[in-house]
Amino acid sequence: MEKQLLRFLVNDQEYELFINPKTLLVEALRDHLGFAGAKRGCDTASCGVCTVMVNGMAVKGCSVLAVQVNGMNITTVEGLEKDGKLDPVQAAFLDEGAFQCGFCTSGMIMSARAFLNETPAPKDTMEIRRGIEGNLCRCTGYNSIVRAIDAVAKGKYREGA
Repeated sequence: MEKQLLRFLVNDQEYELFINPKTLLVEALRDHLGFAGAKRGCDTASCGVCTVMVNGMAVKGCSVLAVQVNGMNITTVEGLEKDGKLDPVQAAFLDEGAFQCGFCTSGMIMSARAFLNETPAPKDTMEIRRGIEGNLCRCTGYNSIVRAIDAVAKGKYREGA
C-alpha cells in the first residue's frame, strides 16, 4: 500500500508525515510524532484513553484514521499546557486527586476540556458525568474526576493561573 502525505497541526505546530492510509490517529501521534499522552487501550472506542481533540471536538484516536484528519488541528494533553502553565483542567485534576494509576487520565482530561469548552457552566454533577461518559476509569470511582471538572466550571481554576 502506498503511503500518503499527511499535513496537520498538532498542538499548534505543523507536521508532515508519509503514512500508511490505515494508520490510526493514536498511532500517528504516539509512534510517529512522540505524543505519548494519547494511549492505546481497548482499540474499540470504548475506554477513551486515546481521546484527543480534533478542531476542538473530543475524538477517540483509535476510531479515526490519521488521513481523516489531514489539514485539521489536533490537540493532545501535552498541548493544553501553555507557557509553562497547566490548563485549568490539568491543575484541577492534580489538586483534586482525580487520578490513581494514571492510565485514563490524559483521555479523561481531554474529554473534560472538550466538554467544558462546549458546556462552560454545567447544571449539575450529573451533566458532568454525562459529558465524560465515553471515558472509563477503573480506579477512582469518578467522584474526584467530577469534583475537578466541577471546580473548573465554577471558576476555581483560571487560564494561566
